[in-house]
Parts: sequence; structure tokens; C-alpha cells
Amino acid sequence: MVESKKYILFKLHEQIFAVNVQQIISIERMQTITEVPRTSEFIKGVTKLREETTPVIDLRERLLLTKLEETDNTRILVVHVNGMQIGMVVDAATEVIDIDQEMIEEPPKLVGKVRDTFLKGVAKVDERLLLILQLEQIINFEESNELKEVLEKEI
Repeated sequence: MVESKKYILFKLHEQIFAVNVQQIISIERMQTITEVPRTSEFIKGVTKLREETTPVIDLRERLLLTKLEETDNTRILVVHVNGMQIGMVVDAATEVIDIDQEMIEEPPKLVGKVRDTFLKGVAKVDERLLLILQLEQIINFEESNELKEVLEKEI
């Protein structure tokens, strides 16, 4: 029997990305984010999410995609990665689907502008090419420490 897992789909620019729902804590509407000086460009700042001060990153900027204005569809995906709760700003969260694990293929070295180190794989579902993110690679060790420092500045 083929194992299938649930993934949340979200958009960045015109590309559709997927993340395993087990890594998602919640999906929130965009809200006020307090900037923290002297941090990496992709770190937007911090905000209170579910009673917890949470660092927020701009996933579009992290993946080196073209920057767009926020809209009513802009969301913050709250995820648990590398032992931290992190908010990731995305253009829109669209749906939850099942993806058979055998449908996931190795990612090419570069998909659009997204490096393969950020991708767990690619899957074609209903004529759509889904880029499956490897959240553990989105934030490296140094950046994880930087996010922890951001939290310490805020507390």
C-alpha cells in the first residue's frame, strides 16, 4: 500500500509550495510585525502568535523570489522547525491535499530561483507542479541562533 501524507499548499509569486501539515501549528492572517534592527533581510521581525513571541521570516525573500506587496490573502504559516516556533509570510495558503509519497521526486538543482537545498522534492498533482519544502533547511544553524537572539532582544 502506498503511503500518503497531508500537505498544506501555499503560493509564493506564481509557484505552489507544499509543507507537511504535521509541521504546521496554525495559519494566521497577516498582522503587525515589530521590526528588529540589525538582522538578516529576510527576518521581518517578531509578533505575538498564540500568546508566544514569534520570529517572523519573509519566505519569499528567504527563497530569493521577487518581492510583492501584501494582500488580503497574505498569511503567516506558523511552523515548528529546529526546536522553534517561527512564522513564515506567504502570499496565500490555498488548500490541504494528500500526496502519495511515491509521487515525490528528487528536486532538480534549481527550480525557478529556488535552490534544491530548500526542497525535499517535487510532485506533480492534478497537472500542478508542487515544490515540497524542507523546512529544516530554510533556517540554517547560524540563522537559527540569530532568530533566538531576536527573541531574547524582545523579552
